[in-house]
Amino acid sequence: MSEVWSIVVAGGEGRRFGAPKQFAALAGRPVVAWALEAARSVSAGVVLVIPESALESGQWADAAEAVVAGGDSRSASVRAGLAAVPASADVVVVHDAARPLASEGLFAAVVESVTSGADGAVPGVALRDTVKRVEGGRVVATLDRDGLVAVQTPQAFRAAVLRRAHEVGADATDDAGLLEQLGAHVVVVAGEVENVKLTSASDLALVESYLAARDPRRAHAPAGPSGTQVRARQRRA
Repeated sequence: MSEVWSIVVAGGEGRRFGAPKQFAALAGRPVVAWALEAARSVSAGVVLVIPESALESGQWADAAEAVVAGGDSRSASVRAGLAAVPASADVVVVHDAARPLASEGLFAAVVESVTSGADGAVPGVALRDTVKRVEGGRVVATLDRDGLVAVQTPQAFRAAVLRRAHEVGADATDDAGLLEQLGAHVVVVAGEVENVKLTSASDLALVESYLAARDPRRAHAPAGPSGTQVRARQRRA
């Protein structure tokens, strides 16, 4: 049976959001706590990547098997997390904490694709809008949407291939892009419309509406410790 570890990337400063969005409150819990919970559903262990200031505060010290400081870019943050993943891991899942509603089923789907033989697996959703290429404010082409998908996280990879892809220290908007440069076999699984990435403050209201439709009781839960914090207290007891 394959050993799976997850890296939850929460190292951003949230400039467009107005604050570190991964720590914003969502139904009484920090956004990142939702991502950690889903990641644990498939993982032997989780590595949490957070800003250095948050690491120094010590508040998140017990949130995962390893908690490390992020880098200057998303790829650098993933590399920092990857360094904390044990060599015994066969599959590594990388997930952005800013996508708090990724389901446990989606995590399972990308992992299953890798354990079935792919080098990597990413969730994708079909584009709904017409897509145009613009240069200098002028439309120069309308793109054919056939074969185009919008890609999400979680993304799963064979650990050895992901490590090799990051060895050169390159940057990419997602880890699958680094594997593509190696010519690796990356497949797409069905993504989820609710798997919204928090970018601006208005996105939080959208995520809350999806959560309310999914489970009204959880959406209106009172503020309190996250499941991660409860587990940490149990370990210390």
